[in-house]
Amino acid sequence: MSSTQATTQAPLFDLPDFENISASDIEPRTEAMLRELSDAWQVLTAAPEYTFEGLVHGHQTILHELSRRWSPISHLNMVSSSDEWQSAYLDALAKVTEFSSRLSQDRGLFLGYQQVAEHLPADADAQQKQVISHALRDFRLAGIDLDDDGQSQYRDIAQRLSTLQATFANHVQACSDQWEWHTTDETEISGLPTDVRKHAKRSAEAAQRKGWLFDLSQPTYQAVMTHANHAATRQRFYLAWMTRAAVSDQHDPAYDNSALIIEILSARQELAELLGFDHYADYSLAPKMAGSVNEVLSFLSDLGQRSQATAKQELEALTDFAGHELNAWDVSYYLERYKESRFSISDEKLRPYFPAERVLDGVFDLAKRLYGLTLEEATDVSDWHPDVRFFTVREASGNVIGGFYADLYARHGKRGGAWIDECVIRSSLADDVTLPVGYLVCNFSPADGDTPSLLSHNDVVTLFHEFGHMLHHLLTRVDYPTIAGINGVPWDAVELPSQFMENFAWHYDVLAGCSGHFETGDPLPQSMFELLLSARNVGAGLQMLRQLEFATFDFTLHAETGVDHTQHVQRIINTVREETSLVPVPQETRFENSFTHIFAGGYAAGYYSYKWAEVLAADAFSAFNESGDIFDQSIASAFREHILEVGGSRDIHDAFVSFRGRPARIDALLESAGIVAA
Repeated sequence: MSSTQATTQAPLFDLPDFENISASDIEPRTEAMLRELSDAWQVLTAAPEYTFEGLVHGHQTILHELSRRWSPISHLNMVSSSDEWQSAYLDALAKVTEFSSRLSQDRGLFLGYQQVAEHLPADADAQQKQVISHALRDFRLAGIDLDDDGQSQYRDIAQRLSTLQATFANHVQACSDQWEWHTTDETEISGLPTDVRKHAKRSAEAAQRKGWLFDLSQPTYQAVMTHANHAATRQRFYLAWMTRAAVSDQHDPAYDNSALIIEILSARQELAELLGFDHYADYSLAPKMAGSVNEVLSFLSDLGQRSQATAKQELEALTDFAGHELNAWDVSYYLERYKESRFSISDEKLRPYFPAERVLDGVFDLAKRLYGLTLEEATDVSDWHPDVRFFTVREASGNVIGGFYADLYARHGKRGGAWIDECVIRSSLADDVTLPVGYLVCNFSPADGDTPSLLSHNDVVTLFHEFGHMLHHLLTRVDYPTIAGINGVPWDAVELPSQFMENFAWHYDVLAGCSGHFETGDPLPQSMFELLLSARNVGAGLQMLRQLEFATFDFTLHAETGVDHTQHVQRIINTVREETSLVPVPQETRFENSFTHIFAGGYAAGYYSYKWAEVLAADAFSAFNESGDIFDQSIASAFREHILEVGGSRDIHDAFVSFRGRPARIDALLESAGIVAA
């Protein structure tokens, strides 16, 4: 490893003992945690007078401990779940939500913050001002101005929502885990990558069946949609994927999320109205960069109008290439064949050059060149699966600044997708300094016998994306947990560091360091990279419209009042598709039933954030293009100083202007995507 050094321990961290956490531990752990934090809360509110150090430090400590001690339980529910675990987790989640809601509605604490704010010295630093400002805002968004009955109602809704959303995600995972397809007809799996076929063969053998047995994991689904020559096979997987947690002959009706969607939307509307907002979209925008519903919808509409012409041209070219009208399950397949035909490049030609371990080393090398970071693997850390690794992160000076777990491969019981999350948030209160620790989670295809895990270039981009989030978490210099790292950052800007990082995966000097043929060790040839780069924007217009469909559906869904949610959801998605979808979508699909980003994650009325932040990221990265040096130290240092280190301690618009010298331009995104404005 060029940028990682092996070590035997993880210094300076108080890490969870994952190997000794079981479902039966969840209740006693949670009860003990809440008792201790309740005691600390009582001590805090019993103070004869409030000071910044007493009130803010004490409150931040309680919130920090709640996050740190709940984190391993929440994380295991995502990566190593079971029916027993999910049941115990939901019970504990209700109690944690109740505690958090009560804490956020403590009028004594709120008045204390107001008092501290009024007496804050004129020379108070930006972090002190911001942590108070955010706290006062969050108290109001949690219903501090409501009477006792209103606050009780708020807590009931919040608790109901937390359970509904967790159940929604559990249903999606259960459908993915339980679905399978068995075939003995080799023509039905023609074109699939060798590693996917071999994995399916072993699965069939383990089940004492002939032929091939496929699951519905994300890597398998993507491989089928991109490479299966047999249209009926692609259709089978497409419909299985797009009807997860919906009424379908593909899945257990016990996991149907249709009713949950209605309950979630109704609860969110009830919550918004209780707090004086017209609808949930207004409530969601309160802490974001975007100022109004009209601003978001205009932004999405503008991007859509600018992308339509390019997307239509792409679809026409793709249809001509295929020789027939395309179905929804044909697009990815023919895009890949089109790239192979026109540019002589494909995922399967690239994969041998991207063993996951080599890519990870290359990402770490890049972090060293840009920010002077060194990563050391610790070998004695308790984890939840043999594939999990832990890395300690050091500055150029040798000082440890944080660490993270890497869990890169798909498996049964692990939620699909890729994400980072906080294990421990940075905190520096008085003399007590806690370093940040995170989780970096992906779902790449695992190793297959002697063949290592081989990534597509899209997988490489995904790893860069998540590592960008991790750097945001680890490099923060903010002392207060609620505004450190990704905390306190407007949700429509939180994707800026991750999407900024993606751009490096499109430069040869970076990819050469991230690649090494799994048999020869040779880096990706320059000639192959040039072909990859030439094909970069193939389908960019269609992809833009697809993301705008998701974002517009989400935001419109949460921006209407007085509607019957039973009919509302499908009406909205049908209307949105009339504007954004160029390829017909089968009527039986219900992608919303597995749209965990908005119904189980943090993106409700916020999925537009991906595109909003992508504008910021494209413009930020163009500074390197203007410099002509992809490793320009002055630009990297400025991005670290103005974006990565400040967390939520500074207005993100001002921070961006400080870095770039001007506000972001939407044209930067369109230019990087090769989209010609209509």
